[in-house]
Amino acid sequence: MFFKTRLQKKDMKKHKTVDEFLEARESWKDEVVTLRKIINSTELVETVKWGMPVYTIDGKNVVGMGSFKAHFGIWFFQGAFLKDKSKKLINAQEGKTKGMRQWRMKSAEEIDKKLLLAYLNEAIQNQKDGKEIKPEKKKLVIPDGLKAAFGDDPKLKTAFEKFNLTKQREFAEHIVEAKREDTKKKRLKKIIPMILDKVGLNDKYR
Repeated sequence: MFFKTRLQKKDMKKHKTVDEFLEARESWKDEVVTLRKIINSTELVETVKWGMPVYTIDGKNVVGMGSFKAHFGIWFFQGAFLKDKSKKLINAQEGKTKGMRQWRMKSAEEIDKKLLLAYLNEAIQNQKDGKEIKPEKKKLVIPDGLKAAFGDDPKLKTAFEKFNLTKQREFAEHIVEAKREDTKKKRLKKIIPMILDKVGLNDKYR
């Protein structure tokens, strides 16, 4: 998932609370605090996912919030359904990202409380109405190295098959995404004990 991968690269420390996340901000801290107050004035429930503040309705992700070197802002997980009459939203990955839309800001003056609340309330209602673009299910492709490991150790194959499809795919893609053959072997060596111990590749981020 691009969203999760991007955030993991941007913020290697996985914060457990929003206060901890804010304390670690080196830029745009005051602006993000202001955004938090506005978001928390709605019925959205504040939580932390991928080490970042995420706001939900009935357990469904609606809005995320963060800051980066050049900008701060929020993203709507199902932003494609928003009317966006004020043309504030962008698709950070045209042709790849289907549902998520970002609202980037570069100064405190760009924080328009009334307009933000209008977008937030529309997003909340959309979620309640069940408007949701679900990610396409990719076919699980087991890399050759992992297949060979299954052949050598049937217990490994059995343990792997007990993971859900998402976690199986994360293990497989972790190996496939490596460009060098020696890196693939190192990653395979790393995940084998995790699989046997029933630990998902990204469990510590969940």
